[in-house]
Amino acid sequence: MWHIDPVIDTGGKVAVRIYTMLVLAVVAAASGSAALPAHADALASPHRLVIATSSLLDGRGHVLHDVEVVVEGSKIVAVGPHHGHADYDLRGLTTLPGWIDGHVHITWSFGPDGRNAGDEVATPLAAYHAASNAWLTLAAGFTTIQSVGSPADLPLRDAIAAGQIPGPRILTAAEPLVGRGPETGSPGAIREFVRKQKAAGADLIKIFASQSIRLGGNMTLSAEQLAAACDEARRQGLRTLVHAYKGAARAAALAGCTQVEHGSLATDDDLRVLAEKGTYLDPQAGLVIENYVLYKERYLGTGGYTEEGFAAMAGVLPVDHDLIRHASQIPGLKIVFGTDAVAGAHGRNAEEFVDRVRDCGVDPMTAMVSANSLGAEAIGLGDSIGSIAPGYEADIIALDGDPLTDITSVRRVVFVMKGGIVYKNAPPAGSPAPGRAAH
Repeated sequence: MWHIDPVIDTGGKVAVRIYTMLVLAVVAAASGSAALPAHADALASPHRLVIATSSLLDGRGHVLHDVEVVVEGSKIVAVGPHHGHADYDLRGLTTLPGWIDGHVHITWSFGPDGRNAGDEVATPLAAYHAASNAWLTLAAGFTTIQSVGSPADLPLRDAIAAGQIPGPRILTAAEPLVGRGPETGSPGAIREFVRKQKAAGADLIKIFASQSIRLGGNMTLSAEQLAAACDEARRQGLRTLVHAYKGAARAAALAGCTQVEHGSLATDDDLRVLAEKGTYLDPQAGLVIENYVLYKERYLGTGGYTEEGFAAMAGVLPVDHDLIRHASQIPGLKIVFGTDAVAGAHGRNAEEFVDRVRDCGVDPMTAMVSANSLGAEAIGLGDSIGSIAPGYEADIIALDGDPLTDITSVRRVVFVMKGGIVYKNAPPAGSPAPGRAAH
């Protein structure tokens, strides 16, 4: 059994405990019903499994041909020439490591009225939606996500880790630090907030150092406040992700923060500071704004979403494309993959790859690596996920098509293994199921 720390002193979040019980109820209900698709294969085998491939991207920028991947339990134990027998035959597909989405909001959903409910509603429906979001994301090929952040992420993270429900590996920021200028508190108060998140079970700290771009994106924390947050997180062994626009991106790098989210309206000089400091950049090329536009009527009038805000977002999309084009030319700048997926976008995360390659000119292999080995490095798991190599977690997916020549093939994920467990094994269009090979 798992638990979360019930004491999160951020405005009386008793709802977190209610949400925990609701997720448990979801798990209990699911245990008495039919399993989710592909769950028949979802018991990690202690025996050796052999996966035959014809084209394999190793997650580090290399393409291997006609190799087999040998899995024991949750780990890859060998990658080498194919010897004939295969438990899973993925030849004719493109095999690669499971993707990592470094920025989602996995518990965001639409409410009973069909409108945006965010992550604030602790109801049975919200718990089911969160479990559904996790399944859709995993089935889309994302075996690890970083959800930043809500206390509601914690019970979902723990239920998935315990094998009680299927979903991607989740790292969460729990309650984010929202900059409000002097009202945010003194550096000492900010350090105390960071320590409380650590005690509550956070895997990282999310910091809002700028307003929403819908409101102009101006900086909401002083350099001293930002430095206190990132320094204390580092002392606690936690990484920091900073929501930052304009000059706040440079300020985050100078404060020693780990990663900048969004970065819209940052200058080339700002980006060079990120590169010099080793700060990761996670820009968005389109999915989040496209999703808001697609579901405008569901968001409008909820949580600060106004007509003026939507007009501002429409103007930001070409700015974001320009940011990624410029960022891609900055030597040494580490650009990772994150979608900012909210209600309506879960399971469509791979559209961000299409946007980056099609609209921003990003090299397809660079796009893949940003969600594989580089993404793993950014979240502190570079020695265990993000690559297909001996000793790494057996997070393996396969696409019907080659993303290096047709980026839209990222939409056609037909095989998903996470930690040695197969959750999806579907036939490519017009083909028989890849299935377990006959013995």
